[in-house]
Amino acid sequence: MRSPTKSRRSPEPLAPEPVREAGPASLPLEPHDGLTPVAITSEWEAIHLVSDPLPRTIARVALPAVASSLLMTLFFSVDTYWIGTRVGASGLAAASIAVFWIWLIVSVAEMVNVGVTAVASRRHGEGRPDAAARAAGDALLLSLVLGVLCAAIGFPLVSRIFALMHAPPDVATLGARYLGTYLLGAPLIFGFFAVDAAFRAGGDTRTPFVLLLSSVAVTLVLDPLLIVGWGPVPPLGVAGAAIATICTRAVAFVLGLAIIGRRGVVRFGRPDLRTLASVVRIGLPTAVTGVVFSLIYGVVTRTATPFGTPALAALGIGHRVESWLYMVGVGFGAATAAIVGQNMGAGRTDRAERAGWISVAFCSVFGVLACVVELMVPERFAAVFSHDPAVIAEGTRYLRIAALSQVGICAEIVLEGALGGAGATLPPMLTSTVITASRIPLAIWATARWGIEGLWWTICITALLRAVGMLAIWRAGRWKRSLIA
Repeated sequence: MRSPTKSRRSPEPLAPEPVREAGPASLPLEPHDGLTPVAITSEWEAIHLVSDPLPRTIARVALPAVASSLLMTLFFSVDTYWIGTRVGASGLAAASIAVFWIWLIVSVAEMVNVGVTAVASRRHGEGRPDAAARAAGDALLLSLVLGVLCAAIGFPLVSRIFALMHAPPDVATLGARYLGTYLLGAPLIFGFFAVDAAFRAGGDTRTPFVLLLSSVAVTLVLDPLLIVGWGPVPPLGVAGAAIATICTRAVAFVLGLAIIGRRGVVRFGRPDLRTLASVVRIGLPTAVTGVVFSLIYGVVTRTATPFGTPALAALGIGHRVESWLYMVGVGFGAATAAIVGQNMGAGRTDRAERAGWISVAFCSVFGVLACVVELMVPERFAAVFSHDPAVIAEGTRYLRIAALSQVGICAEIVLEGALGGAGATLPPMLTSTVITASRIPLAIWATARWGIEGLWWTICITALLRAVGMLAIWRAGRWKRSLIA
C-alpha cells in the first residue's frame, strides 16, 4: 500500500530505520544566476522521492531528464544533417562507423556514471548527504583520470581501427579525422558524465537540463559554422562536427562543476578506496556491456561494408532516427535509477519495484508512437539526412523493418537504468551481452540468404529479445537483495 505524502515540515519515518536528520540543505542558486533556484540534493528531496505518489514523482524527475537527453539528440541529429548534406555520403558513412567506437568510449564513462548514481542515491536515501557528496567527488576525479587514459590509448590507434573495419579509403580517412578529434576531448566528456550523475543521484534532473540547454544552443550555431565554414572560419568538415560535439559536453561540464562546488553536491578529500571500489564494482558490468556492444557492432558493421557506402550511411541514418526514442528511454532510466536507489536506501523495495514498472509504462507510450510513425513515413526521415537517392532508399528499408523494435526499446533502457540504481548490474550485462553477441553469427547467416535486409532483421529481432530479457530480470526480483558498501 502506498504511504501517504508527508508534510514538508515534519516528515515521518519511511523505512524500518528512520531517516536521520541531515545538516542544512545545500544552498540553492541565486535568482540572478538565471536558473531555477533549487536545493534538490537535500534531505528534504530524498524524503519526497520515497514518499510522494509514484506517477507524479516519476514525471517530475523524468521529464527534465528526458528533455536533457532529447537536447543531445537534437544536436546529434542536426550534426548528422550537416554532415550528410554538406560533406556527403562518405562523411555520413564515416560518422556512422565512428559512432560505434564513440559508444565504446562513452561506455567507460558510463561505468562511473552508473556506479556513482547507485552509491550516492543510496546514501541520500539513507539520509547521509555528506557521504553522497564525498562519493560524487571521488567519482569525478576517477572520471577525469579515465578520460585522459582513453585519449592517450585511443588516439594512436584511430587509423588501425578503420583499417580493421575494411572501410572504403575515403570513408576511412574521414572517419579517422572525426574519431581522432573526438578523442582529444575525452577528459571533458568523462567529467560531464560524473557531474551529471552527481546531480541526478540526488534527484536533481532540472539543473543538467538547463546546463545542456545553454551549451546546445551555443553549439547548434558552432556546428554548421565549423563544418561548412564562414568568413575567416575555414570549413573543417567532419572534424568540425566532432569539435562542436566536444564543446557541448565541455560547456555543460565547466558550468556544472561551478554549480556543484557552490552547492556542496560534490566534496573533495582524500579518495575513499572503499567507495571507489563500490562505484567500479557496480558500474563495471555496465561499462563491459557497452564496450562489448561496440566491439560486436564493429564486427556486425563489417557485414554491411560489402553492400557499399549507401548501406553504411543507412545504418547511420537508422541509428540517428532511433536515437530520439532511445534517449527518451535514457531520460526515464536515469530518473528511475535515482528513485530506485533512494527507495532501496530507505528500505522501500516494494516502491522501487513499482517505480520500474510505472516508468516502463510511461516510456512505452512513446515507443508505440515511434513504431507507428516509422512504419508510415520512413522515407521522410531518411531524406532529412541525405540527398543521395540510394542512401534514402536503403535508409527507408532499414527504418521500416526496425520500427517493430521500437516497442521494446523503452523497456530495455528504463529497466537497465532501474537495475543500475539498485546496484544490480551484472545480470543485465550477461543478458544483453549474450543476445548482442548472437548478432554476429545471425548477421553473417542472414545477409548470405537475404542480403542487407537480413542484417536489418537481425538488429530488430535481437533488440526485442534484449527487452524481454530485462523484463524477466526485473520481474524475478533478485535485484532487491543488492547491497552497496
